[in-house]
Amino acid sequence: MPIANSELIINPDGSIYHLNLKPHQLADTVITVGDPERVSEVSKYFDVIELKVGKREFHTHTGVYKNRRISVVSTGIGTDNIDIVFNELDALVNVDFKTREVKEELKSLDIIRVGTSGAVQSDIPIDSFLLSQRGIGFDSLMHWYESDGGDLAFAKAVTQQIPRSKLHSTPYIVNCDADLAKKFQTVEMINGNTITNVGFYGPQSRKIRLQPAENDLNQHIADFNFEGHKITNLEMETAGIYAMSKLLGHRAVSLNAILANRATGEFSTKPKELVEKLIKFTLDSIVT
Repeated sequence: MPIANSELIINPDGSIYHLNLKPHQLADTVITVGDPERVSEVSKYFDVIELKVGKREFHTHTGVYKNRRISVVSTGIGTDNIDIVFNELDALVNVDFKTREVKEELKSLDIIRVGTSGAVQSDIPIDSFLLSQRGIGFDSLMHWYESDGGDLAFAKAVTQQIPRSKLHSTPYIVNCDADLAKKFQTVEMINGNTITNVGFYGPQSRKIRLQPAENDLNQHIADFNFEGHKITNLEMETAGIYAMSKLLGHRAVSLNAILANRATGEFSTKPKELVEKLIKFTLDSIVT
């Protein structure tokens, strides 16, 4: 049955509503970044840039790096944007825009998040790289879709060990794609478990003028231990990326440049250089 015009919105030029992309313009390997300005920081390494498209916070460059066609897409900050971007990325490869029907043969994309993050364990150094083995959603995105709920045992432990108000959403936990992750696992790469927060200030217990509802949240997070697994860092997209990828049948991994350590109060003195290093590492790991 064709998908209604109100559910799948296609622009007059044949591109999808928010991303402004046409199906043939998306590569099978996708790097996601939060900051639209970071798109060009990735694509400047491409041997060829075949496409540049921008609309709102969603910017895409598609090109070729060492014979591999890659798209880099900015999502903006937060899992609300991840919901938009990942549904539209999937539609671009798995829906026939002419018939408006889901294709019989579905395609799986490789999606690599390149982003920044703050550590919560004092032994994780700033200016290091961390691969998120798990995304721990403190947002509610996955709960808005029919799913198996992810890793329920881990989620139960999070709920029991990290006190929060009943007004907050129930955590969900989703793993990265293990096979895709192998491409990026080096001796220098830290493996961790990443909380995805719904904000940067109160939801991460930062205080300027407003008092956070959970003053001891970061300490509870740092103290968490489930079968030897600790929580390592905080950011704002990973769990949503893992959830949507799992539900839609794509492979995803999140790579984090550790700019801050909340336990020690440190912040990187060279954030731009660190992100640049992670971008180059990511591109070279994709093609090797």
